[in-house]
Amino acid sequence: MTEETEEEVPAANGREDAPGPTPAPKSPPRWWLLLGRDRVAAAGAVVLSVVLLVALFGRLLIGDRAQRQDLDASLRAPSLSDGFYGLLGTDVLGRSVLARLIDAAGTTLSVAVPAVLCSLVIGSAIGLWAGYHGGRRESVAMRVADVILSFPSLLIAVVVLYVFSPSALNIVLILAVARIPVYLRTSRAEAAELRSRLFVDAARTFGTPSRQIIHRHILPIALPTLLTVATLDFCFVMLTESSLSFLGIGIQPPDVSWGLMVAQGRQYLQTACWITVLPGLAIVLTTVSATVLAAWARIATDPAQRWRLTLPRKRRGASAAVPPEMIP
Repeated sequence: MTEETEEEVPAANGREDAPGPTPAPKSPPRWWLLLGRDRVAAAGAVVLSVVLLVALFGRLLIGDRAQRQDLDASLRAPSLSDGFYGLLGTDVLGRSVLARLIDAAGTTLSVAVPAVLCSLVIGSAIGLWAGYHGGRRESVAMRVADVILSFPSLLIAVVVLYVFSPSALNIVLILAVARIPVYLRTSRAEAAELRSRLFVDAARTFGTPSRQIIHRHILPIALPTLLTVATLDFCFVMLTESSLSFLGIGIQPPDVSWGLMVAQGRQYLQTACWITVLPGLAIVLTTVSATVLAAWARIATDPAQRWRLTLPRKRRGASAAVPPEMIP
């Protein structure tokens, strides 16, 4: 009996119609691999990383070079003969433009990043709460958002900073409050759409508290969209801060920001254009890099669109309109 069973087992295993092992599902590619496939987005990520590192550690390296004056070196053109800090020239007071760019990067990001983070956290929390519960809570939250959005952010900042003293803290608070409705409306729409999903109904049936449902089930799905919006909003906040500093009601001397550098060098455009052009170029490169990276993140975080980034570069044209399995 045992011998017959042992003889039948290999025979059954050797049949052609025997089911084989189930293949393991493919895990999604790592984000850095997807980023490496998009050269433009990778270049944007490199630029933003350099700006962030300069803002974090640049002031430790330059010391007081950004404020050190040398009238004998006034309006000196960019040159390698003046050492590392003379690489980008000097301003009217003989201060190194390179050192001031490094110092201004820390000031600009110290305003833009906290403003975006505060508005992201507060607006998303209120929006998810209002969108999940609906009813009167949702109506009140949306009406408040509509009231704030009815006033342009730049106009609110100009009026408030004209009344109160211009400072980095006031700019952060004003821009954070003005940008809360953007995240509130986005997160409210996500929560209102997800609250009727089957997995949310199942969690509610098992008696899960609403706070845990929002935190465990709704927030992870809405977070990629909110982060994409935050990346784009970072560009808007940075441009707003630069505009306020250019108008003279933003960052005040002896502090320096990129917008303030543009304002201080505008009267020397014909004789020393590098004083204005270089900080303006820094603003453009940073905002464009953040915009490109936000567009890449929108596709990379969407499971239905992520396959576009896995295609070879030559096939990302008209063939990218359909999934790869439908391409002949």
